[in-house]
Amino acid sequence: MRMTPVLTRLAWRYLWRNHRRTIIMLSAIAVGSWAMIFMTALTRGMVDQMIADGISVLPGHVQVHDPEFLNDPSVANRITIPDRELAASFDGAEFRAWASRVRVPAVIMSERESRGVTLLGIDPAAEREFSFVSYDEVEGRFLESPDDNGVVIGRKLADKLDTEVGKRIVLMSQDPDNEIADRGFRVVGLFEASMPSFEESFVFIGKTTAQKMLRIGEATTEVVFLGDDYRDVDPTYELVAERVDGGLDVRRWHEIDTYLGTMLKVMDGFVLIWVVVIFLALSFGLVNTLVMAVFERVREIGLMLALGMKPSSILAQILIESMLLLATGLLIGDVLAVLTIQPLQGGIDISAVAEGMEMMGASSVLYPKLYLDDVVLANVVVLILGFLASLSPAWRASRYEPVEAITKVG
Repeated sequence: MRMTPVLTRLAWRYLWRNHRRTIIMLSAIAVGSWAMIFMTALTRGMVDQMIADGISVLPGHVQVHDPEFLNDPSVANRITIPDRELAASFDGAEFRAWASRVRVPAVIMSERESRGVTLLGIDPAAEREFSFVSYDEVEGRFLESPDDNGVVIGRKLADKLDTEVGKRIVLMSQDPDNEIADRGFRVVGLFEASMPSFEESFVFIGKTTAQKMLRIGEATTEVVFLGDDYRDVDPTYELVAERVDGGLDVRRWHEIDTYLGTMLKVMDGFVLIWVVVIFLALSFGLVNTLVMAVFERVREIGLMLALGMKPSSILAQILIESMLLLATGLLIGDVLAVLTIQPLQGGIDISAVAEGMEMMGASSVLYPKLYLDDVVLANVVVLILGFLASLSPAWRASRYEPVEAITKVG
């Protein structure tokens, strides 16, 4: 232990004996660690945005349906519990938000075109906190109450239908008896969404209005709940499961949208793989630097051994050199990553590849996300792998015979 400060000072001085080589290696480590963290932040941002968008459309972290609804999303498979009974069960619980709604496939028709859509009958006040639509940015107005007689559609859908605010459209779906249920509505608002496909797929009307149109009384088709963290929805799931009828189906968001759930797992594995791949590229330079440093100091190492320095101290000194080199390079890389990611957290416009991103479920604006856990993981993995990569040249240096090393011609 007493030798550690001395060995650290020696290691630091030896690093700067050949300052050009050290600077080149530091630059490589810094750029590599910056690339690891920067690319991880970009990918994290993309995946987080995909999940946030997906949850906002599902929406929520936990959902309750009739057991057959997900396989056959019609009002025949509905929740018959009235809202007042649902409120009695859920209003006292610790949810960030919850709402019941009517969600069914439908057809929307204007004077010129028709399209298949998802009809959402909602209570606007209950949905505000976790809807993917910003009420205040709607052209015209958003729905004002569950019995609002207007309809709000996406801007792109309005373009497809060749309609606008103030014009009339017809919505058509099926009632529980498989009879046609249709009604005329006046368009009161046009919304915009981060994903163009959302603007073409969803239509909003008041929940009470939808119930009357579909002739389902006070029934709904789904109840949705929002917890505190999409990564940890088990507390919300357990709380919901305790308070609902045992005949209903309670599911977490990643059980409903398996694609998004898989993306989250893949991302967590990708971070580790990405860090290891980058380090493998760096490791060749690191080992080469240490081998050259040892080769240049063979006689010097032999002299230290002859003067009584233990082989274990030689081994420790070479390893400390490696750790100092890696730690300094990582520190520079971390600072560069923070300085380059922070200005971009307001969003990067990638609309040039918007169609390709939309196919993946991502929006045309990318928001990098820098997580402390990712930075720590990158640094820890590089230090551990760097230590292992340094063992070979360090072990070689500590095995020299003093006499042979001193007489060795450099």
